[in-house]
Amino acid sequence: MSTPIPLLVFAGSTRTESWNRRLAGAVAQMATAEGAHTTRLELADFDVPMYNADLEARGTPRDVVRLKEIFHAHPAWIICSPEYNGSYTGLLKNTIDWVSSPIKGDPDWCSGTKPFDGKVVGLLATSPGALGGVRSLSHLTPLLMNLQCWVTPRQYALPRAGEAFDPDGSLATEAHRNAVHGVVQQVLWAAQRFA
Repeated sequence: MSTPIPLLVFAGSTRTESWNRRLAGAVAQMATAEGAHTTRLELADFDVPMYNADLEARGTPRDVVRLKEIFHAHPAWIICSPEYNGSYTGLLKNTIDWVSSPIKGDPDWCSGTKPFDGKVVGLLATSPGALGGVRSLSHLTPLLMNLQCWVTPRQYALPRAGEAFDPDGSLATEAHRNAVHGVVQQVLWAAQRFA
């Protein structure tokens, strides 16, 4: 790639042994090897309360503004989404709700879609089950499209997470590596052309 694309990679989980955090680590390594300028974001590093309009009226939390800045600064993202009850996590929805909420009177953040508009987003999931969390991706796609993101057609749900990783965190099989790498490549390809 001629100009390194700033790529944001994160998981919709803060659990220490999260399979999706492990997948995000593998993705970040792949993307960096492809020449991307990769930022690995950990949602646990941000103090973000449950979204509440009354709380917001008292002032948008500083860590929400930090997330807005980080999301906006990266033209491409890859999200690794766990599946809870057939959909994405409450943590991920809460993060998106806060980041997409406009800050009244703030010239930088008066538009809720500013951190999302035109971002190229690749979606991945993994779970211990045979479907790999694919239902979370089918719910997450329209949410992101509603916020004006360009969601890549290529997505992948990695099944049987307990067997899918080597001890060093890399993907154990060539088939899984190729499938995940395909999403990474499509995100970087599209972001390069949309830049």
